[in-house]
Amino acid sequence: MEYTIKKIAQLSGVSARTLRYYDEIDLLKPSRVNSSNYRIYGQKEVDRLQQILFYRELDMKLEEIKEILDNPDFNVEQALRSHQKQLLERRNEIDRLLTTVQQTMKHYKGERIMSDKEKFEAFKQQKVAENESQYGTEIREKYGEKTVEASNDKYLNLTEQEMAEMQATEQQLFEKIDVYLQDPNLESDVAKEIYELHKKWLSYTWPTYSPEAHKGLGLMYVGDERFTAYYDEKYTGAAQALNDAIQYYA
Repeated sequence: MEYTIKKIAQLSGVSARTLRYYDEIDLLKPSRVNSSNYRIYGQKEVDRLQQILFYRELDMKLEEIKEILDNPDFNVEQALRSHQKQLLERRNEIDRLLTTVQQTMKHYKGERIMSDKEKFEAFKQQKVAENESQYGTEIREKYGEKTVEASNDKYLNLTEQEMAEMQATEQQLFEKIDVYLQDPNLESDVAKEIYELHKKWLSYTWPTYSPEAHKGLGLMYVGDERFTAYYDEKYTGAAQALNDAIQYYA
């Protein structure tokens, strides 16, 4: 079965303009161009487009999708299992949020009493699920199953006040990093404050503190682009500055 760009656009719901863009960036090339200069797509392209849409639903960037699909070791069956796992996790997140909404509605109607802890439990579970999806494999390999589970449990049991304190600590951390980047000096008070604030921030989730583990985490911040992006989205060079402070003072 073959499709023109108009037909495959109707079939998939992806606009012809987007399909042309996918062609331009070599994400989805047509199987051929006919004598009338129309792009023609075959079964292989249909299947690849389906995979692209799966990955897009998981908020993956186009360049990342291209890298995955172009990998000679790409396996459709393994990809589908991964899609299924991540979509099930997303469905569980939505179910938890819906439950919280329903319980909150009953609380305001006077049909049940909802504790303050219950009001925020779903949001914390969602955060844990997001972290697991993004970094779960890496942190388990580095710190072990028991340590990660203990950390998740500690986070889920934080009080509303502790959550607010944790968020405030992270905000202070970013503010200090911004100041440090204007005049980098590891022997400065600001550099030490960065280390202390990050150590304090970790205390809300880490069962026990270890300088070695702290240094290892700092190296992950600069060695893994996903961790680097989290900090550098705030201030360029933030991840490196944070790691430098950790390595110097931990």
